Amino acid sequence: MRDTADKVDLSACRLCVIGNLGSGKKDGKQQARAIREALEGRVAEFALRETDRGERLPGLARQAVEDGFDIVVAYGGDGTQSAVAGALAGTETAMGVLPGGTFNYFARDLGVGETVEDALETLLDARVRRVDVGQIENLVFLNNVSLGAYPHILKTREGIYKRWGRSRLAAYWSVLVAMRRLRHPMRLTAKVDGQARNFTTALVFVARSAYQLDSFGLDGADAIRAGNFAVLIARARRPLPLLRSAFRLAFGLSAKDSDFDLIITDSLTIETGKRQQLIAHDGEKTRMVSPFDLQVRHGALKVLVPADGSSKTKGAEA
Repeated sequence: MRDTADKVDLSACRLCVIGNLGSGKKDGKQQARAIREALEGRVAEFALRETDRGERLPGLARQAVEDGFDIVVAYGGDGTQSAVAGALAGTETAMGVLPGGTFNYFARDLGVGETVEDALETLLDARVRRVDVGQIENLVFLNNVSLGAYPHILKTREGIYKRWGRSRLAAYWSVLVAMRRLRHPMRLTAKVDGQARNFTTALVFVARSAYQLDSFGLDGADAIRAGNFAVLIARARRPLPLLRSAFRLAFGLSAKDSDFDLIITDSLTIETGKRQQLIAHDGEKTRMVSPFDLQVRHGALKVLVPADGSSKTKGAEA
């Protein structure tokens, strides 16, 4: 498939959908039927490969590339999109996006639609666009990476989801519960262009989603669109003021730039006092060894977006 502004001829493409049955709240089998009905018969070859184990997603995506599919479509939340993108980045295989999670920041950033129905319309009338992705060590991410308080919020959120189900309210409640347990801030060094800056903080948020920062009301979205990271380092060190900052981030209604130091760069190294650190990335979490090298991989991923350049996301730029 050529990287072109022309519309994708879907009828000439072999297309594989990688589905995460554990994403979102909707019936996975019902959604799978809707996806199959929308795409099967409109492509040269159609395959649907599903799993309820998130750790299997990268392998399924890599296998689809090896099997010669022209397009690999990820169905699921941001963690699913990130897992599939990590397998496709640097290849000539194009990625399609079907949102199936709670927040779906990547789908909104691309403007492909906030529902599966809208995103299917995009796939049927699409063009290819190259986009940047973030990378920390050998791990690709699409929206954000964070250290400190946020990974622990995710751990708390998993328990709340299991008990009360997935919802935005449950996600926000997990912020309150996790922050109550916060006691000790991190000491870290951020190195950019050979210059080192030392911080004592409870939260580092490395953003790659312009849509997410816009929704939070924070600076840095234009820098992301220009191919950089927006690195937000919380100034608060104690639980109560940090709770206010984290709550502003969670609700995205009254975030304040004064709560954070902002670093704009497309590559940096972060070193923490602990050898191993829990890292959150696109709603998932992984334990990694410090120091952490982060870089923007420019134009590394080919994605399908609306052919006419419009956006199916409310409030997003085309």
